[in-house]
Amino acid sequence: MLEVKRIYLSFGGIMAIAGVSFTVNKGEIFSIIGPNGAGKTSVLNTISGIYFPNRGSIKFEGEDITRISVHKRSRLGLVRTFQNLELFKGMTVLDNLMLSRHIYIKYGLFSSIFYFGKALNEEVRHREVVEKVIDYLNLNHVRKKYVYELSYGLQKRVELARALCLEPKLLLLDEPMAGMNMEETEDMARYILDINEELNTTIILIEHDMNVVMDISHRIMALDFGEKVCEGTPSEVINNERVLSAYLGEEKWL
Repeated sequence: MLEVKRIYLSFGGIMAIAGVSFTVNKGEIFSIIGPNGAGKTSVLNTISGIYFPNRGSIKFEGEDITRISVHKRSRLGLVRTFQNLELFKGMTVLDNLMLSRHIYIKYGLFSSIFYFGKALNEEVRHREVVEKVIDYLNLNHVRKKYVYELSYGLQKRVELARALCLEPKLLLLDEPMAGMNMEETEDMARYILDINEELNTTIILIEHDMNVVMDISHRIMALDFGEKVCEGTPSEVINNERVLSAYLGEEKWL
């Protein structure tokens, strides 16, 4: 589904990504791990189109998307969440989710003013998609609450719901369990598994909780200082000497 080939990304004199290559197969959970500053989010940003790589190529379902804009990638089915919540906290959960459907809206200004015919029919169709996501992620009890009223864990779930409302083929999750307690982490892991298995959504996951990563991932890639350290199954990666060195430090590991 996704082919990333020798991408480089630098900010001034700092090399954030140094020649990283990998592929993601349809239907799998592919995790990216590494210490803070390893380049994980930078890789996600180049895939989603926030940054264009200095060199290298990115193909999604065989189409070169290296230089196309973010909204066009969303239309192709490539959707992401953010490490830091990017919700409209002064709006309700329902309004946040409906807003995510804007890239599919086709009616014009005149129709929206008088709200009849095409505009009304489209609104109903988009609302049906949103309602299914609300039910799927058990958000019915907070649907009309303002986002700022919710706990951090619920806000994270709303962020995931907003991404699902875009009906992704490839879902990029940037630390979806960060800052959560154990119960919230377990719930989020279960939702991610359900999205992968029941909705047949391919997932790229960045996460620091190694227990979760090892439990739910099909394959894992480890990064350190912008370079690819290794790639393989969870058992292969967790026993890799370079991965242990990157996480624990060379001296401590020895």
